[in-house]
Amino acid sequence: MKFKTLSVHAGQQPDPSTGALATPVYFTSTFSYGTAEEGLARFAGQNPGYIYSRFANPTTAALEQKLAALEGADEALVVASGMAAVSAIMYALLDAGDEVAFIDPVYGGTDAFLRNTLTRAGISLSRYSSDQDFANRVKANTKLVLFEPVTNPTLKVIDPRIVVEAARKVGALVVCDNTFLTPYLSQPLALGADLVMHSGTKYLSGHGDIIAGVVAGRTELMQKVRTVALKHIGSPIGPQEAYLLQRGVKTLPLRMDAHCANASKVADFLAAHPAVAKVYYPGHSSHPGHQAVAETATGFGGMVAIELAGGFARCAKFLNQLQLFAQAVSLGDVESLACHPASTTHAAMTAEDRARANVSDNLVRLSIGVEDAEDLIADLAQALAIS
Repeated sequence: MKFKTLSVHAGQQPDPSTGALATPVYFTSTFSYGTAEEGLARFAGQNPGYIYSRFANPTTAALEQKLAALEGADEALVVASGMAAVSAIMYALLDAGDEVAFIDPVYGGTDAFLRNTLTRAGISLSRYSSDQDFANRVKANTKLVLFEPVTNPTLKVIDPRIVVEAARKVGALVVCDNTFLTPYLSQPLALGADLVMHSGTKYLSGHGDIIAGVVAGRTELMQKVRTVALKHIGSPIGPQEAYLLQRGVKTLPLRMDAHCANASKVADFLAAHPAVAKVYYPGHSSHPGHQAVAETATGFGGMVAIELAGGFARCAKFLNQLQLFAQAVSLGDVESLACHPASTTHAAMTAEDRARANVSDNLVRLSIGVEDAEDLIADLAQALAIS
C-alpha cells in the first residue's frame, strides 16, 4: 500500500468485541491476566498479552503499528515527548566512555540535554559544523551520531547520505531527527539511518493538542530503546494522547501537502520583500542544500525562517504586529506560528553556541499552517510595513 493508504489503514482493525471502527481508548493502568500461571508466562515473555500500561497499551500498540508501517521500520515506539525519545535513545545505546557526535544546529532542548545531562553519565560529546565536517573529522571511536536533515531553526540542510557513509566507516549508529520533514516527505531508514525519531507533537499530530515522541527502527535496537524508555525511565504516552496522535497521523499527507504549498508561496513573497534581509527556505534553488533535499525527499517542508535587520527590537515589532500568526513555540500545527528562536527555543544555548549555529537576534522562525496562503501573505505584509 502507498503512504496515504497506510496512514489511514495501518494498525487499525475493527474492535473484535464491538465492531467499533475507530481504535478504542483503553483507560486502564493494569490488565488482568486471569491465572498465576498466565501471569508467570507473560512476565517471562513466553506468552503475549498486556500487563501494565507503562509497558504497553492496546491504543498505543495500534498507533505504533501505524507509525512503523509509515517509516518502513520493524517497530515503532511512542513516548511522552520528543525529549523522552532523545533521552531513551541515548541511554539505551550508549555506555560510559562512549563518544556521541551531533551536527549543528539541533533543537535547543536536545543541545542542552547532550551538553548538560548526557555528559554527566561519562559520555563524550563532539559537535560538527556540517555533514562534510563530520565526514572529514569523524572520530574512530564514535558510537552514535545524531542529526536533523533540515535543522531547527535555520533550515540548514544536512545530507543524510554523507552522514551515513561517514558513520559506516567507523561503525557508528546513525540517528535522524526527522521532525521537520516527517515520513511523508523523507524516509531516513531507507537512506541508511539506524533509527529515526520525531517530536510527535509537531506535524505527526498536527493540531497542537498533545505532547509526544516517536522512535522507529529495526527490532534489535528498538527493544533496547523500548526497555529503557518504558521500564527504566518510565516515559510512556497516555492512551488519550495515543488516540489523538493516531487520528492526526491519518491526515498527515493531506496536511503536509498544504503546509508545503503554502510555505513555497510565503517564502517567494518574503524573498522579494525589501524589509527582509534574508530568507531561509530549502525549496529555493539558492538555498545551500536545496539539491540534497530535492534528491532525498519528496518535498521541502512547511518551515520558513527570515532575518530582519535590527535585532530583537525589530523582530519583536514585527512579531507583535502579526494577526494570523500566533506567537508561540512549537511548529507543525494547522495554524501558523511565529517565534524569535534566540530568546525562546534556543535561549538555553550560550551566546557563543547560538552564534556558531547562526541563531542570531535577527532570526524569526515561521511555521506555515494550512490557511489560505493569500491571507498569510497579507498578514506578513502588514506586519513588515511597520517600521
